[in-house]
Amino acid sequence: MTHSENTPMPTAADDDPRESLLKAIALAGRTVAAVRPEQWDGPTPCPEFTVRRLAAHLVAVLRRIALAGRGGDVTTLPTVVEGLADTAWQEAWDAGVREVEEAWADPAVLGRTLILPFGSIPGAAAAAVWTSEFTVHTWDVATATGQQPDWDPRLVAISDAAMRRGLPAGPRDGAPFGAAVDVDPDAPAIDRLVAWCGRKP
Repeated sequence: MTHSENTPMPTAADDDPRESLLKAIALAGRTVAAVRPEQWDGPTPCPEFTVRRLAAHLVAVLRRIALAGRGGDVTTLPTVVEGLADTAWQEAWDAGVREVEEAWADPAVLGRTLILPFGSIPGAAAAAVWTSEFTVHTWDVATATGQQPDWDPRLVAISDAAMRRGLPAGPRDGAPFGAAVDVDPDAPAIDRLVAWCGRKP
């Protein structure tokens, strides 16, 4: 996903991007925690991931977010936590959330430049990018396992703005997203978001 460090993600003046990110993380956590044992090996709308591997990816993203908040380079960490047993997922998730909360506790992180795989951007913009990643992947897990999360309109709006700013409408060569899918303009906001990210709602 590409993004210019000179074009931070839009957020409401009274909204803390960290709070939105933590809400998106919490919804993802509840969704994965509800996966039934027989569903772990099932496919997801994200072709390279089974449900199990997508859960392991989200734990890895938590660790990357924490590292970025501490001023580190997230590309030094893997994108998937390998060898994570199903029974160990919740413990790893909870530890990752605590790391994020600690690393992002100082509001000054929002104004610092963080190193992400696609470039260096302000912390506030990075929080919006990760909010969108967790929101889209929550939809992936939910769709794969027959769940219907209670989508927060604010989080979906933040995610949609981040993805539309970061993903081109045309060819997306090199980006981990397929071409945008046509969807009714009156479709639910979550459907419009995931369609822009190449999913078929």
